[in-house]
Amino acid sequence: MVMVHDLPAPVGAGLYNVYTGVQVDAADGSVVPTAAQLGLEPPRFCAECGRRMIVQVRPTGWWAKCSRHGQVDSLDLDTRR
Repeated sequence: MVMVHDLPAPVGAGLYNVYTGVQVDAADGSVVPTAAQLGLEPPRFCAECGRRMIVQVRPTGWWAKCSRHGQVDSLDLDTRR
């Protein structure tokens, strides 16, 4: 099982929701879109800084890159499970 603190900064536990960019402690910060709940949506915002990330979706997964906190690939996350 992947622990949240083991995930890279752009998608790990941070101050911002990776799907909406809203601060987690805000009233609607914990809302996760249905597509994301089903695993159909990659993260779009950095969990550390809330910046919009560059996201590339491919048939085998996705990668997302924050200009401040680096890049994470869904294939790397699969190997941690």
